[in-house]
Amino acid sequence: MSGFIKSSIGRKVAMALSAFFLIFFLIIHLAVNITSLFSENLFNELSHFMGTNPLVQFALQPVLIFGVVFHFVLGFVLEIKNKKAQGVAYARNNGAANSSWMSRNMIYSGLAILAFILLHFIDFWLPEVNHKYIEFLPEDPTRYFGELQHKFIPIWRVAAYVVAFVFLGLHLAHGFTSAFQSMGVTAGRKKTLQNIGKMYSIIIPLGFIIIALFHHLNH
Repeated sequence: MSGFIKSSIGRKVAMALSAFFLIFFLIIHLAVNITSLFSENLFNELSHFMGTNPLVQFALQPVLIFGVVFHFVLGFVLEIKNKKAQGVAYARNNGAANSSWMSRNMIYSGLAILAFILLHFIDFWLPEVNHKYIEFLPEDPTRYFGELQHKFIPIWRVAAYVVAFVFLGLHLAHGFTSAFQSMGVTAGRKKTLQNIGKMYSIIIPLGFIIIALFHHLNH
C-alpha cells in the first residue's frame, strides 16, 4: 500500500479518493446546516444526533479529520513534486498555455481553505470537545442553534467565512473534475463532469455563505 501511494499514479488516485470523501461530506454538512434557515428545532435535533451518536463521534469524525489532513498534506506534496518536475521557468512561461489559472494555483486556495478549517475547528469543534470531554457539562439538545447564531454575530468572522468559501469554490471548480480524471474518466464525459463541477462549486460555497449572512442579520 505504501509503495502504491509513493508512485505518481498512486498519489493521484489517493488524492482523488480523499477528494470524493470530502465532496460527499460537504453535501451532508450543508444539508444539516441549511435546516437552520427554516427550522430551529430540526437543526437542533440533527446537530444533537450528530454530536452524540457514537458512530459519528468515534468512527466517522476521526476518519473525517484524517481525510482532511491526508488530502491537504498529499496535495502539497503533489504540488511540490510538480513544481520540481516542471521547473519554475517552464511553469512561468508555459503554464498558461496548458492549464487554467486555478489549476496552477491550487496550493494557494488550499492554504486559504486550511486556514479556514483551523478557524472552523476553533469556533465549533474545540468548544464541543471542551463541553463534553473536559468540563463534562450536561447535554442540552436545544443549545446548537443559539451557538451557531452567536458565532456569526461578529462581522469579521462572517467576512472570513465568506472569503474562505469563495476560495473553496475556486478550489472545487478545478478539483471536482480533476478527481474524476485521476480515476480514469474518459474524455467523452469530461464536459458533463465540468458542468456538474461548476454547479457544485457554486451551490456548496453559496449555501454556506447564505447561512453565515442569514444568522448574522437575524441573530
